[in-house]
Amino acid sequence: MMTSIRIEIDLACQQLALLAGGHVRAHYAISSARNGPGERLHSECTPRGAHVIAGRIGMGAALNTVFAGRVPTGEIYSAAFAATQPPGRDWILTRILWLSGCVPGFNQGGDCDSYARYIYLHGTPDQTALGQIGSRGCIRMRNADIIALFDLVEVGTPVMIR
Repeated sequence: MMTSIRIEIDLACQQLALLAGGHVRAHYAISSARNGPGERLHSECTPRGAHVIAGRIGMGAALNTVFAGRVPTGEIYSAAFAATQPPGRDWILTRILWLSGCVPGFNQGGDCDSYARYIYLHGTPDQTALGQIGSRGCIRMRNADIIALFDLVEVGTPVMIR
């Protein structure tokens, strides 16, 4: 793992930057909430402000592993498999980095708690458009990118969403 790492997410640019030692080490295209930024429960908005990674889920899972309730379902995503599923299913694939807000009353506690809202960085189908809004509040990433990021961060890594 890199020392003194942090993640910065720019909602306007739909990009995630991984910083180590004060220097940008990687950029990744993302997709944040189609409803825009916001902190309220049930808003399907992406929460802003200071967060930390509170959970790392999926270590060693196969590429395109499908998760439901943070548990692998035993399914592997493919376009053919997706065609057999109900339309509009929100695919959470490959890895999950579960976020917890750090600012009481803004993104922590009550009806604005990022952790209780199940806000994640997670993989998404390869055909999902990134670089534009589209999620239900989480930060979607390419599967290869979430694996690379997952392998470099740990619980407690700071995440700033602007």
